[in-house]
Amino acid sequence: MSLALELVSTPIGEWSGECLLAVSAAGPEWRLPEPLATWDRTRWQGLLQEAIQETQFSAKAQSVCGIRVPGEIRKVILVGLGENPTLETLRRSLGNGLRQANALKAKQVGILLPEAFQDAAGIRAVSEACHLTAHQDTRFKSPTPDNPQDKRFWVEQVTVIGIPATPPLITALHQGQEIAAGVILARELVNAPANIVTPVTLAETARELAHTYGFEVEILGQAECEALGMGAFLGVARASDLPPQFIHLTYKPQGDCRGKVALIGKGLTFDSGGLNIKTDTRSIAMMKTDMGGAGAVLGTARAIAALGLPWEVHFIVAATENMISGRALHPGDILTASNGKTIEINNTDAEGRLTLADALVFAEKLEVDAIVDLATLTGACVVALGGEIAGLFTPDERLAAELQQASQSSGEKIWRLPLEESYSEGLNSLVADLKNTGPREGGAITAALFLKHFVQKTPWAHIDIAAPVWSEREGGYSSKGATGYGVRLLCDWLLSRAGQTA
Repeated sequence: MSLALELVSTPIGEWSGECLLAVSAAGPEWRLPEPLATWDRTRWQGLLQEAIQETQFSAKAQSVCGIRVPGEIRKVILVGLGENPTLETLRRSLGNGLRQANALKAKQVGILLPEAFQDAAGIRAVSEACHLTAHQDTRFKSPTPDNPQDKRFWVEQVTVIGIPATPPLITALHQGQEIAAGVILARELVNAPANIVTPVTLAETARELAHTYGFEVEILGQAECEALGMGAFLGVARASDLPPQFIHLTYKPQGDCRGKVALIGKGLTFDSGGLNIKTDTRSIAMMKTDMGGAGAVLGTARAIAALGLPWEVHFIVAATENMISGRALHPGDILTASNGKTIEINNTDAEGRLTLADALVFAEKLEVDAIVDLATLTGACVVALGGEIAGLFTPDERLAAELQQASQSSGEKIWRLPLEESYSEGLNSLVADLKNTGPREGGAITAALFLKHFVQKTPWAHIDIAAPVWSEREGGYSSKGATGYGVRLLCDWLLSRAGQTA
């Protein structure tokens, strides 16, 4: 559905709507903010204070208290931010508040924001939270016969009250909406099963983005990849009945160009593990998510195209499946990547790094200022950092600082892990330049060290998103399933480089 979101300078006393959502931070002696405290005494017979006492609401982070009241405003929802709230706290708390409004079947919601979040950064966060919370991916569900509307999101109009629609705030509102649209594209690509989103589907999505937003698009097939010597990528692709698709989208600014960067996303639309087949039924069933990096990169393309930036941005995806057939890679096979390095395959389930190897070589030939790759690369990173944090690997201090700052503003968590060079010994091969996996210990680090062999001089960062690409929990602005992780992080990084952050 399409959610309408606006800013109005109308004072709260003159606003007319169905549901009021009041956001406040916690403190040592939290009290109901004005004018709600006065209205509760004079209009609502103390019902709101009674609900606060019953639920022991004290504005803790992401806490919600909702109640029906008499009068034109029929529903009031209190949303807590906790102490020392951040933009991400605001996003998650607003998401919970909108979920409560939806449960109350409110169609028009007015938001009261604390003064600390009435700037451009706060308004962008509000916009992202509202649009992402409203998104429901019901493409593969049928409405029930007795209630065809049972899956709808009821909230149709959100108004931020008491804040004038100045040009900077309108820009922030627009940024939030477009970035949310990119996240939603990534979510829907990752949520879709492998019989729906294939390498060809990803290529078609890239073509649609190019047609809609004026990108340049290049899709390389089997023959073109062979001509470029992409033996690592094609080695993974050869067992699939579906053709490999090497996707290269280019965004070029309308005016002056301040530089260019490349974003690479791992694009395994399904990973069986190959002959080293995945034996855990839960693990293999989730391998539709192995193109989460590609989803993030294409979602970022969708957002950036609408925002406009003074940067040339290259979006690159080596898309294929990792399957089993008479053509499949054998453990022990040797592949030659497009930079001439030979790779001994000691585990066919470590395939993503092979596709990324040729993508990194391709990106560096474009002579960009920086390369960032996103990949659902290792279970080891999940073990190390848990379910919500991505691993950041880079030898470049400036790039590390930029991405860590983007993580803070976007709310998408990363943690920098070391590129311990002594661990490279685990990648040594007796018969080739290197093996595609090292020992079990430090698996996320050796995977990143493998990728490092395919970048010679360009500042480069690898982000392992195996954990945060998917969530089993519903809350805030996220539903269960694909999170769209990476889009907001990359957008904030690019906007920051362009000096356009809110």
